[in-house]
Amino acid sequence: MQKLLITGGAGFIGANFILQARMENWANIINLDKLTYASNLQNLAELEEDKNYHFIQGDIADLELVSNLLEQYHPDAIINFAAESHVDRSILNPLSFVETNVVGTFKLLETTRLYWEKLSSPQQEKFRFVHVSTDEVYGSLNPTDPAFREDTPYAPNSPYAASKASSDHFVRAYHHTYGLPTITTNCSNNYGPRQFPEKLIPLMILNALDGKTLPIYGDGQNVRDWLYVRDHCEAINLILREGKFGETYNIGGLNEQSNLAVVEKICTILDELVPKPGLSYSSLITFVKDRPGHDRRYAIDCGKLEKLLGWRPKETFESGLFKTIEWYVNNSNWVESIRSGAYTNWIKQNYEHRKF
Repeated sequence: MQKLLITGGAGFIGANFILQARMENWANIINLDKLTYASNLQNLAELEEDKNYHFIQGDIADLELVSNLLEQYHPDAIINFAAESHVDRSILNPLSFVETNVVGTFKLLETTRLYWEKLSSPQQEKFRFVHVSTDEVYGSLNPTDPAFREDTPYAPNSPYAASKASSDHFVRAYHHTYGLPTITTNCSNNYGPRQFPEKLIPLMILNALDGKTLPIYGDGQNVRDWLYVRDHCEAINLILREGKFGETYNIGGLNEQSNLAVVEKICTILDELVPKPGLSYSSLITFVKDRPGHDRRYAIDCGKLEKLLGWRPKETFESGLFKTIEWYVNNSNWVESIRSGAYTNWIKQNYEHRKF
């Protein structure tokens, strides 16, 4: 069985990947996570007794720590989930995104290169570095534009997207300059269980359950392609095992939805699962001032991944959304554990000045 070093494994996508990897015996896991605001070790509590799972708190930018982990565990691959990922936070504090997404990824690559160059030829051929990125590096689409392909020029429009674009370029450069066996994935918007509730879908679910307003930016017609997190994890595992070094693979959900449509569907499902007499959850919808530089539309063409590796998403948006809402409804203890003062203060900071 493979041994994987996962960075950022206590976050939303990383934690879901680790759980799936252990439950389905994809690999043994070493999880390195800095434990910032969006990380939550409760996501992985069920693995506490798993002898093939190891957690280390630390920063990908800590060269000595990463080097020691590589020498101690000798992983077959690294999957880099570690990132600052919230656009609104990048607008308020872009420097932290540069430090984590650009400098952190660079230092992780450099430490990995030094380790990889000391391996024997058979070990070098077996090793790989998978970098998990975003469709936001490609910029924004008009309503009739074709979906993003792997050869779409980069045109990032937010500090977050710019920091991820830069990290992607470093990954590419380390393959072409040093021969490091890297693969990059660019995914569309993820959703599913265990997502930090400042993101659209969990924020709307939890606000609705609390009877709070459901704030939608602008006119609500910004479009995203929604990818269920379990489908994303299966794609990453497939790419890890069968992807070609130096390549990029787009991973999309094939589910384009406007933000308003997403929130309306959440309300419809909640009316069914958690009805409140005399209240339709859609009555809580309110429109607030748009965020600066809000990209109008994202869409992913994942035809390359389907053609070369045979992957397609299994979940429709409706089936994945129902599973997601059901999980939040049934896991109130998880929700309460992450509703810290820091999270409450962030929501207030981001939304209180956006009233029309």
